[in-house]
Amino acid sequence: MRLLMLGGTGFVGGAVVAEAVRRDWQVTVFNRGVHGQVPDGVHRLRGDRTAPDGLAALTGGEWDLVVDTWDGAPRAVRDAASALEGAVPHYVYVSSGSVYAPPVELGTGEEAPTVAADADAEDGDYPANKAGGERAATRVFGDRALLARAGLILGPGEDIGRLPWWLNRIARGGDVLAPGPRDLPIQYVDVRDLATWLLDRGAEGVGGAYNVVGRTGHATMGDLLDAAVAATGSDATLRWTAPEPILAAGVEPWNDLPVWIPRGHEYRWLQERDVERAYAAGLVCRPVTETVADTWRWLREVGRVPDRAGRPARAPVGLAPEREAALLAALPA
Repeated sequence: MRLLMLGGTGFVGGAVVAEAVRRDWQVTVFNRGVHGQVPDGVHRLRGDRTAPDGLAALTGGEWDLVVDTWDGAPRAVRDAASALEGAVPHYVYVSSGSVYAPPVELGTGEEAPTVAADADAEDGDYPANKAGGERAATRVFGDRALLARAGLILGPGEDIGRLPWWLNRIARGGDVLAPGPRDLPIQYVDVRDLATWLLDRGAEGVGGAYNVVGRTGHATMGDLLDAAVAATGSDATLRWTAPEPILAAGVEPWNDLPVWIPRGHEYRWLQERDVERAYAAGLVCRPVTETVADTWRWLREVGRVPDRAGRPARAPVGLAPEREAALLAALPA
C-alpha cells in the first residue's frame, strides 16, 4: 500500500506513519518540514497547505490512501481533497466527537446532528473546524471519505499532556488528589489502536462517520491512576475524593484534573458515546496498563510533552501544586 500522510510528525500523524512503516507500506508525508522527524525510508514532500500554491509538491503523485488530521481552517481540507481527487481513491479524515451539536445526549451515535460548519471557512473554533473538515472531505470524495470521530486520545507522543500530567504528578509522590468515584468509567482510545483502525479501514475503502474511541468502562479512573502508580514505581497515596467538594472549589473537570468528567456534568457525554459501529468495524483496544506504562516509558525518554506540530499551543492542563495542596488540606483526615 502507498500511504500519503498529510502532516505526519505530530501525535496522531506520527502514530499512523509508524504503523504504516511497521506494515512495510510505502509512506510519503507532506508537511512544512519544520517540526519533528520521520522514520528512515519515509519520503518527505514539503509544502504549506495554507499558502498559495502550497500543495504543488503533490502534483503528479499517486497513492492508495491519504490520511489527514488537520484541525485548522476547513478550506485547507477542501483544497487538499480537491488536489488529490484524481491521485488517491480514498480519503481518511481524523475528526472529533466535538463535532456534535449541543446539547449532546449520553450514548450519542453517529446519526446525531453536528454543529453548523462550512467547508470553505477560513477558520473557526475547534468543533466548527472539524465539522467543516468533514464537509470538505465528503464534498470531494463522497462515500469514499472515512470520517473518524475520535474521542480522548492517549498514549506515547501525546502533545496535550493529559496522561503525562497524571504520570508526572504521581511520580512526585505524596498525597495525590484523586477525583472520584474510583469506579467512574472513562472513555478513550490509545493512539496506536486508532492508527491501526484508520489504516485497516482505509485500506478496505470504508467510508462514512464512526465514533472511534473505546467503550465507556474499558477502564475506570481507578484503573488509570493505579496503573500510573505501578508504572512510575511511586510511593504516592491516592486520596480518593467525591466530586462535590472538588467542584465546589472551582476545579474544572477535564482541564484541571485531566481525563476526569464526573457523572451529571454537562460534558459527561465526552466519556459516554456510542462506539458499537467502530467495534463492529474492527476496533480493538489494548489494556489501560499498557497505554500507561508505554506513555511513561516514552515520557522519560523525551523529557517533556512535545509542542503541537504546526498548531498553536494549548493552555497547559493540570492543577498547580499549591492549589492541589490547598484542596487536600481542606479535606477531612
